[in-house]
Amino acid sequence: MMKHEIPETNLPILQDQYGRIKRKLRISVTDRCNFKCVYCMPEHPEWMKKHDLLSFESLLVFCTYMVKLGIENIRITGGEPLMRQGVVHFIRDLQQLKKIGLKRISMTTNGHYLAKYADQLKAAGLDDLNISLDSLDAKQFKALTKKELNPVLEGIKAAQKAEIPFKINCVLMKDHNDDQILPMVRWAKDQNIPLRFIEFMPLDGDQHWTKDAVVSEAEILARLKPYYAIELLQQNHEPARQYLLDDDYRIGIISTITHSFCGECDRIRLTAQGELFNCLFAQQGLNIKNDLLNTIKEHIGLSELSYQMLDQKIKPYIWHKAKGYHAIQNQQVRKISMHILGG
Repeated sequence: MMKHEIPETNLPILQDQYGRIKRKLRISVTDRCNFKCVYCMPEHPEWMKKHDLLSFESLLVFCTYMVKLGIENIRITGGEPLMRQGVVHFIRDLQQLKKIGLKRISMTTNGHYLAKYADQLKAAGLDDLNISLDSLDAKQFKALTKKELNPVLEGIKAAQKAEIPFKINCVLMKDHNDDQILPMVRWAKDQNIPLRFIEFMPLDGDQHWTKDAVVSEAEILARLKPYYAIELLQQNHEPARQYLLDDDYRIGIISTITHSFCGECDRIRLTAQGELFNCLFAQQGLNIKNDLLNTIKEHIGLSELSYQMLDQKIKPYIWHKAKGYHAIQNQQVRKISMHILGG
C-alpha cells in the first residue's frame, strides 16, 4: 500500500507528501475572457478550440470522483466562466454531489455578465461568488481591462438582489491601481461587502511580472493605518490573512509573494482542456482528459475499475506536490498564465 493511501475499508483521500489534505477544487471551464487584464491575459491570446475543451459530461465524472476522494468545495473559473454556454446547467448538475459530501459550489467572475445571469445562478444553486474589481475609477478600469466599469457595478447589484453571497477581489499593481486601496475599502465598507486585496503574482500571460510591480501586504496596511484601527485576525485554511478595521469591518489580503499560505494549501486545479495542476505554480501538469473520455466511452462509470485507473495517475501526482511557491519560484520552465489556470 502506498504511504499516502488510507486503509482499504475507507475511500482514499488526496494528500500530499507534506500532510496537506485537498478539500478544494478549482475547475476552469474556458480560457476565453472578454477582459484583457494585464496581470492575467496575454496581449494576443490563442484561444483553445471549443472541441478541445473538456465536456461538461467529463467534468461531472471528474467532480464526482474528486468528491468521493474528499473534495468539499468546487469553484468554477475561467477565463470568464459565464462565457461558456451551459455553465448554469452544469452548476445545477453539480447539486447531486452534495448528497455524497460536496459542501459548496462557487464561481469566480469578472462580473460583466452577472446582470444577465445572477438570477439563473441563484436558481441553479450557486452558493457564492468571487467578483474581480480592480478599480472604481472608470477611466482607470478601462485602461486595466479594456472594458467599461458600469456593467460590472450593475452585475454586483444583480448579485445583491439575487442574494448570492460574494466577495470582491482586487489585484493591486504598483503605478497602475495602487491609488485604489483607500477608495475600495471605503466603498466596500460602506456597503458591507467583503473585500480582498491580492498581491500581483507572476501569472500574467505576457510575463511582464517583476517584484517591483508588487504592492505588498505591508504597503497596503501602511496606506490604511492613518484612517483605521487595524487588528490581525487568526488565519485558518483560507489564503487571505484577515484584518479587522475599526472593530466592525474585515478585509482580506492574499500575499502569495511576501507571505505565502502554501503551508496550509488544500486546493488543486483542472484546466479547461483536462490538465490537472497540484499547485498554481507547478512545473508540470497531469493530463487526464483521455482517461475521463475513456471512462465515458467504455460506459464503466465510476466503477471500481475506473477508480483504480484514475487513482494510479492522480494520487501519486498530488502526493508529489511541492512544498510551496518559494521552493519552485526559480525553477519555472513553463509559461504560467492565470487565464488558463483560473483564479
